[in-house]
Amino acid sequence: MHTYDPSALECLAAIVEEGGFERAAQRLNVTQSAVSQRLRALEAQVGSVVLVRTRPLRPTSAGQLLLKHTRQLRLLRADLDRDLQELAPRAPGGAREDERISIAINADSIATWALDALGPLVRHNLPLEIITDDQDFTQEWLRSGQVLGCVTTLKKALRGCKVVPLGAMEYVAVASPEFARSHLEEGLTARNFRDLTFVCFNRKDDMQAEFVARRLGLKRVSLASVFVPSSEGQLRAVAAGWGVSVVPELMARPLIANGKLVDVSPGFTLPIQLYWHSWNLESDVLDALSGALTSAAHKVLSGVKKEKAAQSGPGGLNP
Repeated sequence: MHTYDPSALECLAAIVEEGGFERAAQRLNVTQSAVSQRLRALEAQVGSVVLVRTRPLRPTSAGQLLLKHTRQLRLLRADLDRDLQELAPRAPGGAREDERISIAINADSIATWALDALGPLVRHNLPLEIITDDQDFTQEWLRSGQVLGCVTTLKKALRGCKVVPLGAMEYVAVASPEFARSHLEEGLTARNFRDLTFVCFNRKDDMQAEFVARRLGLKRVSLASVFVPSSEGQLRAVAAGWGVSVVPELMARPLIANGKLVDVSPGFTLPIQLYWHSWNLESDVLDALSGALTSAAHKVLSGVKKEKAAQSGPGGLNP
């Protein structure tokens, strides 16, 4: 078995994570020439190209395997640091990039419950990086080996991973009182939804269409949309009268209570089941992350399914 130079592996990770050789050199505090030399040495050892020099740069299949290995090494170092910290506590300091622990979480979970769950770990010096994406797409970050865990709507575990149900996030349709009075006197109906503007997170966001379809008993709907890529920003846009948006009930509840927003489909919520997926590795750090997220989610999300954590057989991340 080959032993790969950790500095070369971190060089590859820096190029991919920073999006280029120049920024990777800045992060590693070396010259751009040194970055190129390390990458060439790694490719010579592997015997194949590990990075496609396109815009944007992207790892090859071999490169993805090396990136996964690099992040597993980071996790091992984080476990070691955690154990050493218990033996000899040291003052908190800035974490190096080669210690970074990455997970992918959807924006609505970040805006509601996930940060409270992760706060104690970060305050104990966990070098965390949170990557945000639509809840239907966060698993792709895990599949490619770029993160060690993700919050997603997908239930099936990838090979080499395990999954735990978190519960359902309830979504409601809201508008400003003024917008509701002028456009939604009867609430959200099959007659008026085509005339409304819906405030969506981004082009991946199908929450609005799914809510309308289920609420009105339609198979497929097409909506007029504007895009605001922020959970908090969506609420601000709705409060400013931009249109209707389907948002987490956890976020909308206080604004509905104080009259700043109106529930335009009272009595109906759309439950979206969420799951935590992570690598199936023995790791105190990974266990702490999983425990913190699942415990917090079970306290605030509804309909937690009493399912045994699903686990796949040994192997890589590819399904």
